[in-house]
Amino acid sequence: MTIRPANTLYQASGRIQDGTFRGRWHFSFDTYNSPLHNGFGNLRVLNDDTLSSGAIWPLHPHTQNEVVTYVVEGEFRHEDERGKGGVLHKGGVQHTTVGRGMYHSEINNRKDIPMRFIQIWYIPEQLNMTPSVEQQEVDRSERTNQWLPLVAYKNPETLPLRADGAVLASFLQLGQKIDYELRDGHGLYLYVLEGGPVRVRDKLLPEFNAAEVRGQGIVTTTAEQETELLLLEVSLTKGWPTH
Repeated sequence: MTIRPANTLYQASGRIQDGTFRGRWHFSFDTYNSPLHNGFGNLRVLNDDTLSSGAIWPLHPHTQNEVVTYVVEGEFRHEDERGKGGVLHKGGVQHTTVGRGMYHSEINNRKDIPMRFIQIWYIPEQLNMTPSVEQQEVDRSERTNQWLPLVAYKNPETLPLRADGAVLASFLQLGQKIDYELRDGHGLYLYVLEGGPVRVRDKLLPEFNAAEVRGQGIVTTTAEQETELLLLEVSLTKGWPTH
């Protein structure tokens, strides 16, 4: 297991429409280019971003990514060129296939409080797919003391992910343990969103720390304090498709 301490995450900040943003970027993205942190398996991007009150990331293009957005605090609003959008609250999740191309924007829907969200990019299973957006609200009780799958590959009970992977969330209470079975050819990326620390394989992960987990078998996470967690399953064998 490889730990990614919080102080090694790239600290991004800047002005955007009607406000500012600050971010903790885990992998190379935009102006951040790190040969040491250039993705994990088919996971390309994990950005932990906070927009100031009323701030807007204006319409901008993306192609050939599977995008998952998870709301940590505040109200997230999505808009795209096709008029698709909607508001999500804490714990809400959105999946976007940008495929052959899409313009979209991320918006803090509140004028009085910041909005924090996680944006995740996976390498798609094929190129030039038709763009689509799906989202749902998730109550905290649904993810308390268990791993709740939010978005997953070929899982009809979650939002779809057109990449070999999955995104799961948990609110873990003090002293509680949860298990996840790591499959052959896959890895796990665990991120402590709030609270903690948690213990994984005899290592402590405080708030904003992450860990890359490899190897088969049961991975147990134990809460030393209440904590909000994201768990990303990734493929360690699948790269960019050729078509």
